[in-house]
Amino acid sequence: MAIKIYELCAADEAVLFSPHCWKTRMSLAHKGIDHESSATPFSKVAGIENGAGRRVPVIRDGGTVVEESFAIAKYLDETYPDAPHLVGGVAGASLTSLIINWSQTQVHPAVVKLCLMDIYNTLAPADQEHFRTTREKMFGKSLEEFQAQFDMQDYSGLKAALLPLELTLKGQNFIGGETPLFADYVVFGPLQWLRVVKGIDAIPLEGKVAEWFNTLLDMYGGMARSTPLAQPAAAA
Repeated sequence: MAIKIYELCAADEAVLFSPHCWKTRMSLAHKGIDHESSATPFSKVAGIENGAGRRVPVIRDGGTVVEESFAIAKYLDETYPDAPHLVGGVAGASLTSLIINWSQTQVHPAVVKLCLMDIYNTLAPADQEHFRTTREKMFGKSLEEFQAQFDMQDYSGLKAALLPLELTLKGQNFIGGETPLFADYVVFGPLQWLRVVKGIDAIPLEGKVAEWFNTLLDMYGGMARSTPLAQPAAAA
């Protein structure tokens, strides 16, 4: 039986953009596990699997429900130990936590500055209301005021945030070494988020990070490359 994955979607349910859901999508492909997607808009996330305040991604594997991408990765390693591992035991989990914290505090904020309004413009009206309410409370200002502070075509902040990865990849193919691990998908997620919501197939990055990102886009039969991109201008 295929694992069911609940993924955040735009007004067009084929547009799956959540960075955290992409971590899990890539993890399932990495493991070679069959899965089926359940596209879920912002306003429906909290009630997934009869939960209260769920966070995507959420998976159902038979009778087991797991939420949050890192917890899912560890569950997949424990439940499917014969498939390629994602985390690498206790030591691997500790190192992965460092990558997660770096991505959340450096890469994610750099991405948000480039595409906050693009995200909003891809959503259905009910989800736009939810997104506006929650994000304006978070930022302490309107979405428009937040976005006006930043040049949406200036990628210098993102490039600076990715410098540790650029330097790392000069000596190895992936964060995981010769093959990717969950840690790679942690950083891939926000870049795929940016790519999908901006509706651009090529993020203006160069060097080793660009090579690494394009390699991951084309892995697993090109699953990530072939996902539909948003058309925010038409949705605005």
